[in-house]
Amino acid sequence: MKIYLIRHTSVDVPAGFAYGQTDVPLKSTFDKEAEAVKKRLEGVTFDHVWCSPLSRCVRLAAYCGYPEAEREERIKEINFGEWEMKAWSELSDDSYSEAWFEDWINTPAPGGESLREMYDRVSGFLDELREGDFRRVCLFAHGGVLTCVRVYAGEYPLREAFKNVPAYGEIIRLRWDE
Repeated sequence: MKIYLIRHTSVDVPAGFAYGQTDVPLKSTFDKEAEAVKKRLEGVTFDHVWCSPLSRCVRLAAYCGYPEAEREERIKEINFGEWEMKAWSELSDDSYSEAWFEDWINTPAPGGESLREMYDRVSGFLDELREGDFRRVCLFAHGGVLTCVRVYAGEYPLREAFKNVPAYGEIIRLRWDE
């Protein structure tokens, strides 16, 4: 099976903010960025297309010709809980954030989830996907989700996830042979 992983386009959020599952707006460059993604998909057909239900993914999927892409909760970005829409610099003074920064793989954000928990939910979706009879599929999702898929595929360990976040609008192609 071939899987196309597509990250949403640029968000209109200041750098340095944790926005995770917040449904944030996209930059005014959306049409230009989305057109570039759409052109790179020309001539490619999919057995099935999924997208995160957050508008930044739904909007790109629709622009690329997949308005009916199946919404999948398990491919939402990491849930930062109480930290959503806070600057990372605001989080550096308390003991809880210190614990998170020391072990962000296993320590959840307050009221949110850890990277391991996100990886587990993404992996559950991928386990089901691999059981299906698909030759080529597409996911419109988030940087954290796409890195988890690549960890699942064995490209790098989970501790390398933040070093491998794809660019906005990037398309990654993977092949899984059973």
